[in-house]
Amino acid sequence: MKESKWKQFLGVWNTKTIVGVAIGAALFGVLMVFGGIKIFSNTSLTSAMVVVVVVAALFGPVPAALTAGIGNVIADLIGGWGFWFDWSFGNLVLGLFVGLLPLYGAKISEGIFKVKHAIIYVITCIVGNIVAFGLVTPLLTSLFYSQELAITWLQAASAIVSNGVVLIVIGIPFLFLLAKRNASKTNLKKED
Repeated sequence: MKESKWKQFLGVWNTKTIVGVAIGAALFGVLMVFGGIKIFSNTSLTSAMVVVVVVAALFGPVPAALTAGIGNVIADLIGGWGFWFDWSFGNLVLGLFVGLLPLYGAKISEGIFKVKHAIIYVITCIVGNIVAFGLVTPLLTSLFYSQELAITWLQAASAIVSNGVVLIVIGIPFLFLLAKRNASKTNLKKED
């Protein structure tokens, strides 16, 4: 029986999911602070985005969104630079887009991730980055902090590029490997 799109969007919530989100958020926060290379003011090429890919592949959109959003709050706490909820919410939105994998047929836990899924994933990551950091974050920066948006736009542009690089260059091979690993567990065979 096929799962409804709504159920795929929410993900299956059980102890494993809650622990996965909690560990993912903590790891995301630590990697945001210590696992990146600064490319612009308060913006890094960070390995934390790989955590979002893993949570998205294992649990779906809402768990991935919570991992990225809460993880950013943890990074703000660890980093000591204050809380930037505009960026936390931006990461939450990006996590939601990255987690859309099951909605377009990619079932990593069942070993299903094909080239067509990778293409849709790339498009989804690009659109998600643009929406999250090109629209949502600047809008919230303006609403929450009433700041001049010039620096925010530059930070957003560098975040879009750096997150896109990590999500695509590292994320796609990782998703193929994870799907292949899970396919071998389910005894699925590749058709010619």
